[in-house]
Amino acid sequence: MTTTKVNRRKFLKGGAVAAGATAATLAMPNIATAAPTVLKIQAAWGGGIFLENAKSYVERVNKMAGKGLKLDLLSVNSVVKTSQMQDAVHRGVLDGAHYVPAYWYSKSKAASLFGTGPCFGWSAQEMLGWIHYGGGKALFEELMSGLGLNLVSFFNSPMPAQPFGWFKEEMKDASQMKGLKYRTVGLAANVLQEMGMSVVQLPGGEIQPAMKSGLIDAAEFNNPTSDKDFGMQDVSKHYHLASFHQSQECFEITFNKKKFDSLSKELQAILEYASEAENSNFYWNNTLRYADDLVALKEKHGVNVYRTPESIMSEQLKAWDVIVKQISDEDPFFAKVVASQKAYAKKVMGYLLLNQPDYELAYKHHFG
Repeated sequence: MTTTKVNRRKFLKGGAVAAGATAATLAMPNIATAAPTVLKIQAAWGGGIFLENAKSYVERVNKMAGKGLKLDLLSVNSVVKTSQMQDAVHRGVLDGAHYVPAYWYSKSKAASLFGTGPCFGWSAQEMLGWIHYGGGKALFEELMSGLGLNLVSFFNSPMPAQPFGWFKEEMKDASQMKGLKYRTVGLAANVLQEMGMSVVQLPGGEIQPAMKSGLIDAAEFNNPTSDKDFGMQDVSKHYHLASFHQSQECFEITFNKKKFDSLSKELQAILEYASEAENSNFYWNNTLRYADDLVALKEKHGVNVYRTPESIMSEQLKAWDVIVKQISDEDPFFAKVVASQKAYAKKVMGYLLLNQPDYELAYKHHFG
């Protein structure tokens, strides 16, 4: 009897140890070999400050996610052409993309309203406010559903108004624009065609060669830094800042929805809130770079920099009215988004414009 008890105790004790050892053996390899989920993200940028911005977002995610998630950033055309990026993410060929809505607005003109639409007295800062707090996100999701796209997108990086761009002479009046072959993208193409321009839509890297060869007479891309990197100062010495053709734009970071939904809630939150963090970083970093490069364009490259005349910008607003009405009459969803934007802009800008002091007055007081 005693022997049996002892043997039984030894057996149970040994079995427990063996079971623990087996569990440890099974568990340890999982811990040791656990690899992060890797998402392949293609950017629409081959270099320059916008690729730096994409890298900044990726770095934020990778630092916050630790070993759970890794974004692998691919530069322009690595897997597919820029025009094919959205479809590639939808199909799962890519896990994500870093670009702007204007690059896929051919699927729906309403896409342009999320970055390259009409100005209702607001800037990109307020447009992003509308997306996050004014109903824009729900409308975007409705657009995705209507188009049957398997995507989740985050918007960030409030871009300063894009310059009207580079011309062969100073633009003093809207009549000078008639017949000019001009490069832009998105709904801005429709607006400037309404003003009498002949519009060509080209990728950023093709702008300078096209102007140099005479394929186009004038062009815009986005900002003084990118324009300087493209070498626009070598084909024109007349640079016009301020315009309503693309006065509020931002980046869109889009993910395959099935892939996104497979992630833990914590990792999903990191992808979203890293986007919000990059929003501030973009503005602080890029505005200083743009200012530095504008000085370089003027002082080192002899570029004449002008503020686009108010008369031309007023004609742009009138052209926007025509285009918005045309599309709204054809597309109820487009009209719905415009109505939402106008309601937000009227309320928020009503406060901001009444409250903001005249910063130009203070600037001139100190700097002349």
